[in-house]
Amino acid sequence: MSKSNLRYLLLTLILRDFKVRYRNMSLGIFWSLLNPIVMMAVLSFIFTRIYASESGRNYHLTVLTGLVAYSFFSLGWSSGTVSILANSSLIKRVPVPREIVPLATVLANGLHFLIQVVLLLVLVLAAGIPINGMWAWLPAVLVLEAVFICGLSLATSALDVYFRDVRYIVESTNLVMFWLVPIFYSFASIPEQYHWVYQYNPVAAVVILLRKILLEGAIELRTVLNLAAVSTFVFVAGLWLFRRMKPRFADYM
Repeated sequence: MSKSNLRYLLLTLILRDFKVRYRNMSLGIFWSLLNPIVMMAVLSFIFTRIYASESGRNYHLTVLTGLVAYSFFSLGWSSGTVSILANSSLIKRVPVPREIVPLATVLANGLHFLIQVVLLLVLVLAAGIPINGMWAWLPAVLVLEAVFICGLSLATSALDVYFRDVRYIVESTNLVMFWLVPIFYSFASIPEQYHWVYQYNPVAAVVILLRKILLEGAIELRTVLNLAAVSTFVFVAGLWLFRRMKPRFADYM
């Protein structure tokens, strides 16, 4: 299959997954905006009014930044994990590189992510935080998160064909990650001896970097380099594992 045909197929799968998600929904694409706003409101209320453990003028933006980055990771990885089996009829009928399926699924979730990022940028500007030169780092950070999720999805989608328990392990891991990523708490509140855990956690690194860029007008080059290294490693390892396991997919689908 030529490169142009592969690009066309990838784009077609991305748009199909994007459209299917909101088919027959009255609010359609606005659900991708409503969910993080509702979660932001709930968490902001709990941790500023009930427990009062966090404060600050832009705490709602701190929470929303974490939710936007985490939701892409959680939804992209979960849907990417089940993508091969969910598209088994297509894979059996059309002779295409099977790697495209989990990649297209993750990138379809990336479209929802971009919509949420636009919402986040609008709210940042509405809060009186001006655009600054550090915003130029945003595309790099977002791409690195996508690379990380693609790598994870390649690995777990291949494993899920052989072991159907994998999807449930992913769900449990997503639940744990919700608390291990600084979504509703700040990085500064984490004891210093655990800082390295968060800096080498790609999702936590994305949250930290987005907050630095958007809310503080700063950047941490060390965190960017750590994120790039881990994301690249996970993608290469995931692709290698997928290609090792895919020859026997037909026996298990």
